[in-house]
Amino acid sequence: MPHTIALVGGTGPEGRGLATRFALAGHSIVIGSREAARGEAGAVEVLAGLGARAHGEVSGADNATAVAGADLVVVVVPYSAHRATLEGLLDVLAGKIVIDAVVPVVFDRGPRPVEVADGSATEEAAAILPGSRVVGAFHNLSAEVLLDPDASVDADVLVTGADAEAKQAVMALAGEIAGVHAVDAGPLRFSRFVEQITILLIGINGRYKAHTGVRIAGLDSH
Repeated sequence: MPHTIALVGGTGPEGRGLATRFALAGHSIVIGSREAARGEAGAVEVLAGLGARAHGEVSGADNATAVAGADLVVVVVPYSAHRATLEGLLDVLAGKIVIDAVVPVVFDRGPRPVEVADGSATEEAAAILPGSRVVGAFHNLSAEVLLDPDASVDADVLVTGADAEAKQAVMALAGEIAGVHAVDAGPLRFSRFVEQITILLIGINGRYKAHTGVRIAGLDSH
């Protein structure tokens, strides 16, 4: 069933990349930003990249408006804006599946992890949003690959969460991206390890001039 998916802070490369892939799968996408005009500009970029290949609508709005009309919400803001953004959307996010794809990272002569009191950005989101169904996913995918609608992503999406039904919905969504397999990576407390893999990948990508991802070997049935 097609979803309406809001991307909170979705104007950056990762947000636009995920929007590209979700639109290819036939979902309606709303790219959110602090300012509606920036969200609308992000939507124009996504549509330009897709050309005639989009199977779902793509529009832009401010974050609150984007979330209000969505049944799935993906959070892709920089970690520095994570808490304030979620606190500002607390009421409108209530009852929704919220997919946190934020990586706590700073760049100081290379990528470095940020210590999070709750353990991870995903756990922080769950603490801030007790009325939402928080799931962690999409942390380890290359934005450059996502933005190329003709490229197969060829990577696994590691999904964490406490709500089994919400987790299955997110795994099904991930599986609609060409080349992606979804892997149940366990409860929310494992989110810190998933998020930190991205920091490792950023370093590898820089050294090898590549766009790497993660594959979990030995799962023949997935």
